[in-house]
Amino acid sequence: MLKLHTLSRSIRRNLPVIAASTGLLLTSPTILAQEEQADDANTEQIVITGSRGAPRSVADSAVPVDVFSEEDLVAVPFTDTNDILKTLVPSYSLSRQPISDGASFIRPATLRGMPTDKTLVLVNSKRRHRSALVQIGGSGTQGPDIATIPASALKGVEVLRDGAAAQYGSDAIAGVINFQLKDNDEGGSMSIDMGQYYEGDGEQFTVTGNIGFALGDSGFVSVSGEISDQSAVSRSQQYCESWACVDVNSDDFLTGIDTSIEGFTEESFIAGLADANIGFGDVVQPWGQPNTSATRLFINSGFEINDSTRLYAFGNYSASEGDGGFFYRYPGNGTIENLRNEDGSIYSPLEKFPGGFTPRFFGDITDISIVAGIEGEFDNEMTYDIAARYGSNEISYTLKNTINPSLGEFYEGEESPTEFHPGDLINEEIQLTADFTQFVDLGMANEVLFAFGASYMEESYELVEGDTASYFAGPHATSDPYNFCDADGNATSGYTDDQGNYVTGGLDVIANGSTLDCANSSDPVYTVVGVGSNGFPGYSPEYSETYDRDSFGVYVDASTDITDAFFLQTALRYEDYSDFGSEIVGKVAAKLSITDEINLRSSFGTGFRAPTPGQQGTTNVSTRLPDGLPVATGLFPALSDVGQALGAEALKPETSVNFSLGMSGSFDALTTTVDFYRIAVADRFYAVSTIDVSSDPDSGEDYDKYLALVAAGVEGAESIGGVNYFQNAFDTVTTGVDIVATYTMDDTVLTASVNYNKSELDSDVEGFLSTEDAFDFENSTPKVKGVFSAKHDFDALTVLVRANLYGSYTNSNFTGGELKKQDYDPSVLFDLELNYALSDSLSLAAGARNLFDTYPDEDTIGDACCGRIYWSGNTVDWQGGYYYARLNYTF
Repeated sequence: MLKLHTLSRSIRRNLPVIAASTGLLLTSPTILAQEEQADDANTEQIVITGSRGAPRSVADSAVPVDVFSEEDLVAVPFTDTNDILKTLVPSYSLSRQPISDGASFIRPATLRGMPTDKTLVLVNSKRRHRSALVQIGGSGTQGPDIATIPASALKGVEVLRDGAAAQYGSDAIAGVINFQLKDNDEGGSMSIDMGQYYEGDGEQFTVTGNIGFALGDSGFVSVSGEISDQSAVSRSQQYCESWACVDVNSDDFLTGIDTSIEGFTEESFIAGLADANIGFGDVVQPWGQPNTSATRLFINSGFEINDSTRLYAFGNYSASEGDGGFFYRYPGNGTIENLRNEDGSIYSPLEKFPGGFTPRFFGDITDISIVAGIEGEFDNEMTYDIAARYGSNEISYTLKNTINPSLGEFYEGEESPTEFHPGDLINEEIQLTADFTQFVDLGMANEVLFAFGASYMEESYELVEGDTASYFAGPHATSDPYNFCDADGNATSGYTDDQGNYVTGGLDVIANGSTLDCANSSDPVYTVVGVGSNGFPGYSPEYSETYDRDSFGVYVDASTDITDAFFLQTALRYEDYSDFGSEIVGKVAAKLSITDEINLRSSFGTGFRAPTPGQQGTTNVSTRLPDGLPVATGLFPALSDVGQALGAEALKPETSVNFSLGMSGSFDALTTTVDFYRIAVADRFYAVSTIDVSSDPDSGEDYDKYLALVAAGVEGAESIGGVNYFQNAFDTVTTGVDIVATYTMDDTVLTASVNYNKSELDSDVEGFLSTEDAFDFENSTPKVKGVFSAKHDFDALTVLVRANLYGSYTNSNFTGGELKKQDYDPSVLFDLELNYALSDSLSLAAGARNLFDTYPDEDTIGDACCGRIYWSGNTVDWQGGYYYARLNYTF
C-alpha cells in the first residue's frame, strides 16, 4: 500500500475515519494509507476537488464543494446523469430543447448561470473531452456530453462551485465537476428501471449494472454498463395559427394554405396530413423529448506494483441515437411551391408529400475515451502522477422525410431524394499531464504543500462533408433557371449552341402546351427556393475541414495551515495556445476557523478560456419561423468570407475575475454552508442576434447584406434570410448566493439547497444582441432555484419526498414592432419515492417525479407557435408527471 504523507492538520485530525468515508479517496492523485475504520457516526466526507495537493474535509475546504455519494445518486429518480445533477445541485440548470438540431440530443446545461464549457468536467480528476456539438445559438456551448457517463459507474460526484482556472486550466471559470468512478474489486449491482409520463407517453426502460473483479492481489477492474431506451413525448396541439391552419376540426382550416399549388386537392391534403409527420404523435408537428436509445460502457482499473507505485487506467464507449422533428412545411410556405420543370410543366413537392411534411432529424453519437497513468512517490516523499488520455466524440446526422427544394422533381436523372446524410462532426483530444506534490518545511507552523505540474494537449474539430444532394444548389436556387424568359418579360426562342446542341426556349415549351407566362412575375418560372436538405442543409466542401490547435500549460499551487485556525492556498498557472497566445491566471483562497463549529472562507481568482476549435469553425444553416414562414438562417465562422463580409471580428479568449465569500457551520445535527459569489466575464463568447438578409432590392440594409453574401460566393444566397456568427460580444457580471443545509434526526434526514443567481450585461450590446435577446439574457431563467428533501427510514421502508422550487422569471417576444413580456410565477414540483428492502441485497422502489402533474403557464405572447402549447425553452419542465418503478440488486 502507498506510504502515508504528512498532511495538513485538518486531514491528520480526520485520518481515522477517512477509510470509512463515503467521500472519494482512491482515485488519482490520492496517496493515503488505510487506517483502522472508525464508527460510521464519526465519518466525515473528504474531497479532493479544489485542492491540487492533499484531500481535505468538506468543512475544512477553503472553497464550496458539494459531495454526493453513490447512495445520493441512486436516490434521484432519473437515469441520465445530467438530470441527476440538475436535481441535486440547484445552481445546475438543464432545459429540454426540441427542434434544436443536435441540441435535441445533447442538452446544454449551466452552472451558476454559466454554460457548461465554462465548467471543467473531470472523471477521476482527469479532464473529460468535449462533445462534437457546438450549440448554434446563444453561448455557443461546446462542453462534454455528461449523459455518456452512466450513473452505475459512479462512486460519487464532487461539484466545486468556485472558479478554478488557475488550478485546473481553461474552462474552470464557473467551477469543476469531478465524477469519481467505482473501484470495487468484487461484488456489484444491477438495476432495472421503467416508467412513463402520466399522459401515457415517454416510456423509458433502463438496465444498468456494475461488477468488480480482483486483478491479482493488488488490483481491481470495475466494469459498469447501461442500456436505455426512451420514447418520444408530445405536448402539442394540431398546427393552427393565424398564418396557416391544418386542423380539420377548426373553422380556420386551410387558412393560409395556398390551394393553388400543383397537385393540391382538399381530399388528398387531408389524407396526407396523417403522413406529414413520420415521428411520434397525431399532429403534424410534435413538441417534446425525442426518441433516444443508448448503450454505454465504463471501465475503471488500478494495480499496485509495490508500496509506492500504482498503475491505473479507465475509459468508456458509448453509442446512442435519437430522432426528433423539425418545423412542419405546408403548401405555400416558401418550401412547397410551384416550380417550372425543364420541359415547361409545373411541379410541386405535393407530389411526394400531399399533406405537407415535417423533416425528421436523426443523430448517431459515438463517444470513446481512454486514460492511463502511473502514480506513486519518490524516496524523498514527492508524489507524482503521470498520465495520458484520448477522447473522441462523433455525431453522424441523417435527415428523412424532407427534400432539397432547389433540386425540383429530378436529381441525376432520378426522382429527387427525400433522405439525406448532411455530414458528421468529430471532436478529438489528446493530452499528456504530469502532476507532483511535495511538502516543504519553510520554518512556518506547518509544512507547505507545493503542487505543480504541466500539461500538453492537442485538439481537433472536423466537419465531414455531407452527401452531395444535401448541399447541392439545384436549378431552382435561381430565378428562371432554364432561361425561358428575357429581361423584358418575353418568352425566349430556342437556339443551337456551339456544340451543336439545341437549347429549348420559352416559346418552345409554350408550343408544347406549357402555361408559361413570362409577363407574370408570379409565374413558377421565377420561383426561388432553398438550397440543401430542408431543415438542415449538408456541410459543403468549402466548409468541410479540420480545425486544430495545441496548447501547453504549467501550474504551481501552494497551501498550508498558517495556524490551527487559518488555512491559505495560492495558485498560479501559465497557458499558451497555438491559436490565441499565452495567459497567466492566479487564485488565492483562505479558510478561517472562528470556532470549532464555524469557518469563514473566501477566494479570489482570475480565469481564461480560449474559444474551442469547434467554436471557431462550426457552420450551420437551420430554419426559423418569423411570421410562420421558414427562413434559412446560417451560422458561419467569424473568419469565413461570410463572417468577414458582414463585419465579424476575429475571436479572442474570454477572461474572468471570480470572488467568493462564505461560511460553513456544524451545530450538532445541523450542518450548513452559505456562499456569495461574483463572476465577471470580459469579452464573453456569444452568437450575435440574427442579421436579416433579403434579396429584395427595396429592403435597404437587408439587401446590402444579401449583396455581401453574393460577393462572398455563398451558394443559394437568395434563399438565406438571416446570418449570425460568434463574437466576443459583451461583458457580463453574475452574482449569487448558494445556501446548503442538512439536519439529521435519528432516522430522518432533512436537506435544503437554495441558489440565487443573477446575470447582467455589463457593456453596450448594440450591434450584438437584439432587444429581445438582451432582455431574455437577464430575465428568462428563474433567479431562485431550490431543492428541499426529507428522507425517513421505517426499518425496511425508506420514504423520500423532494420539493423542487423555481422562482419567478419573465420571457419576451418581439413581434409586431413591440416587445411583449410574460411573467411566470414561482412553482414547486414534488417528487416522491418509496423504497422497500425485500432482502439485504434486493430492493424495490416506486415513485413519481412531478407528483402533482404541475405545468408552467401556457404561452400568451406568441413565442410558442406551430402546435406548441408551452414555451419550449422553459427551464421548468413542461412534460408533466412521470411515474416509475425500479428494482435494485446488489451482490
